Amino acid sequence: MRSRYTAFAVGDAKYLAGSWHPGTRPDSLQTDDDLSWTGLEILDTERGRPGDTRGVVEFRAHFRQGHGRDAENGVLHERSRFVFQSGRWWYLDGVLS
Repeated sequence: MRSRYTAFAVGDAKYLAGSWHPGTRPDSLQTDDDLSWTGLEILDTERGRPGDTRGVVEFRAHFRQGHGRDAENGVLHERSRFVFQSGRWWYLDGVLS
């Protein structure tokens, strides 16, 4: 989860696509240059430990959209599902709150 947040923060769409499960990954993925990600809070985790094949992470990702006086702060609140396959964790999908 933290590596995907970092990829969003630095605009690394290639990493994001590569960490997204091929069965749920969109055909194209672009980051938003107008967003500055400013912080990540992990609120809850379920499973996701060694030996698990599924995991859930609930988080809040804080951002600033726009520049100068017109910029606004916001929060993305998501509960994400991950699956462990082929020796690594893959992002499946998430539900926004």
